[in-house]
Amino acid sequence: MVEGNFVRGTARLCDVEKRTVLTLLKAAGENCERMLEQRIRNVPVDDVQLDEIWTYVKKKERRKTPKDKGRDDIGDQFVFIAIERNTKLVITWHLGRRNGVNTQDFITKLRDATAAQRFQLSSDAFQAYRTAIEWGLHDRADYAQIIKLYGKLPTGRESYRPPKIKGTIKADILSHPNPKRICTSHIERKNGLFREWCKRFTRLTYAFSKKRENLRAACALHFAYYNFCRIHGSLRVTPAMEAEITDHVWSLGELINA
Repeated sequence: MVEGNFVRGTARLCDVEKRTVLTLLKAAGENCERMLEQRIRNVPVDDVQLDEIWTYVKKKERRKTPKDKGRDDIGDQFVFIAIERNTKLVITWHLGRRNGVNTQDFITKLRDATAAQRFQLSSDAFQAYRTAIEWGLHDRADYAQIIKLYGKLPTGRESYRPPKIKGTIKADILSHPNPKRICTSHIERKNGLFREWCKRFTRLTYAFSKKRENLRAACALHFAYYNFCRIHGSLRVTPAMEAEITDHVWSLGELINA
């Protein structure tokens, strides 16, 4: 949303002005990323949910040429997101390929952002989570996975639709998670909001990123605005206020200057 308001205003600008605006947006995104890492540190959490959201840079993975095969800065990209269920705070995020190395980097960020106390942790059945969490959060996480059972893949006109979920299985992975709190619904709802607000993630459009650094800046702007500037509908305050990281709703100017 923040990025979109700026970019829509550049529609009638010349190329030089557009490049200047995009440079400013990139700098603002980098500042927001640093601000989030500095302010969301050692935060007490109770119930954390993890998920990843897909997009691509420049071209989809299947469109990469042999010359592109060794490049990680183009093709499929995933944003790993951790949200606290009660405060709705985006605790941390990480942009990269969906592999073990980036998953471990993401879990390291999650450890740095959370306080040293036990909390419930839920994710989907991505295998790399299990190894990374057992390595990085074994001393504080009661971890479980939700395994979704899908039906047949749609074909023909329905090919863009995801397959229907036939059922789910809750699997205890680490320590003693509470079965009643094993859930990823809140993070999946946040991902839906992310796709609505940040057009780089909207499916079946031309609004994809041409450079990974621009995608990273857009993500940082979104998560900073969501945490500190937007009043959450159910909380009546911002997630950062609910988590007692700040005591007021930030303006956009305060966010950019933070």
